[in-house]
Amino acid sequence: MFHMIFGLPGLYIIARVVWPLPWPFALKAAVAVLLLVASQYHLWSRLSSGSVFAPEFPRALVVLFNWAFGTLALLATMLIALDLVALAGRLVPGNGWIVPVGWRYAAAVLAMLLSAVAVQQALRVPPLKDVAIEIENLPPAFDGYRLLQLTDLHLSRLFPEPWAREVVARSNALGVDLVVITGDLIDGSLAARRADVEPLRDLRAPDGVWLIPGNHEYFFEYAAWMRRYADLGLSVLANRHTVLRRGDEALVLAGVTDLSAAHAGQPAHDLDAALAGAPADAPVILLDHQPRAAARAAAKGVALQLSGHTHGGMIAGLDRLVARANAGFVSGAYAVGGMTLYVNNGTGLWPGFALRLGPPSELTRITLRTAVRPRAR
Repeated sequence: MFHMIFGLPGLYIIARVVWPLPWPFALKAAVAVLLLVASQYHLWSRLSSGSVFAPEFPRALVVLFNWAFGTLALLATMLIALDLVALAGRLVPGNGWIVPVGWRYAAAVLAMLLSAVAVQQALRVPPLKDVAIEIENLPPAFDGYRLLQLTDLHLSRLFPEPWAREVVARSNALGVDLVVITGDLIDGSLAARRADVEPLRDLRAPDGVWLIPGNHEYFFEYAAWMRRYADLGLSVLANRHTVLRRGDEALVLAGVTDLSAAHAGQPAHDLDAALAGAPADAPVILLDHQPRAAARAAAKGVALQLSGHTHGGMIAGLDRLVARANAGFVSGAYAVGGMTLYVNNGTGLWPGFALRLGPPSELTRITLRTAVRPRAR
């Protein structure tokens, strides 16, 4: 059923654009077959690796599939809009509105161009985004503390070793105090991704590199991946915390497992366990892959939550739907009670839908500042 649903846009485009063309039957049939093949990208991914989340084709073919799949999605949306306009035109007295047939072919060209731009934006090594976040009662020694948030790298055939190495090089050049990775580092088995994750070994920061699992870690050999991350020198915060110190002053860095962990038979998301034993007077930075439990973190006194998962919504308009599935959070900073939630757009993207039109990827350097309370009047 999943794969049949994705075939519907292709069938719609065949009916509304391809079949009316004055081309020979054989040519129209060939184009129709190509469109249906493109619409079944996730089926071919499943057949190539056993999972829709890890296509194991050559990278050029993964790029081509994403472009074609994006073209189908965008064009089907445009055609539905044109058909709604045409339907409304029939209700207008007189001759009504007529949608020229050429508009449908112009839409096809536009969809192909937009999809190409969307794939290019998804594949680039992200630019730096600087964010300043104020925290009440931040110890003076941590005023100006800088951390780098990476998230949703989705290392795969689409985001392979050379891409990861460039991300690491740019990250190390930023001179931050701490690096955190908020989940979804990989798509694929340990055997398939061993070389692609190797560059992460070279990530450096004075206070270390810390990570939490995202939901995609649970799709592929979770325990083996956690061991592999540790072998790479990455410290895993799975329902636990560490204390960062500057002399006598402290900052707590806590991390939780993903909200989907229990469904995979792994330790459930447990904020209480992550905070147990933490210094009561130290501000808490929480790493939580999905943003939708932010209100509970705020109620527990967390000062700052860093999340990913949403990819910023990927496409303008689609971000509204992504927000609805994530308690209204999709991109950027939010005030949740007395806590700041920052939802990162992502460093990479799931290779099954690698399109960005609007929300950009980011390397996010966060500078902590002491909150300045307004003067009483």
